[in-house]
Amino acid sequence: MGKAEAICLVSCVGQKQVIAAPAKDLYRSNWFIKARAYAEGVSSQWFILSAKYGLVQPDDVILPYEQTLNRMAISDRRNWAHVVQKQMDQRMPNAVLIIVLAGERYREFLMDYLRHRALTVEVPMAGLRIGEQLNWLGSRISDGPAR
Repeated sequence: MGKAEAICLVSCVGQKQVIAAPAKDLYRSNWFIKARAYAEGVSSQWFILSAKYGLVQPDDVILPYEQTLNRMAISDRRNWAHVVQKQMDQRMPNAVLIIVLAGERYREFLMDYLRHRALTVEVPMAGLRIGEQLNWLGSRISDGPAR
């Protein structure tokens, strides 16, 4: 596997369609739509961090689900991160830059691993509240929501 210039990781969200869909279209929140537009604009590849499915490619068709890392025990989150790391080893190239658009629970056990997969790992919205994240994303996407 080669090396990508930039890869973006976007966390899943609770608001979803009610039928199976490509992952990029399954998640319906304003935050996700903006995060998707940002990821598509700045990275050569992007992936979704799903609480149920782990590392998901945008075109992977998946079923809707009700699961979040925010309510999982720490041991379950560690296990999830271990599965995601194995998926990344198989599906994700190394990169010059990895941009993580995900909350603390989604990145807590991935960051050390990601630092071995890229020259630079950025979490540009770390510490921002949801409204601030929406503003941050909105100020950086030029064409509005992804279609």
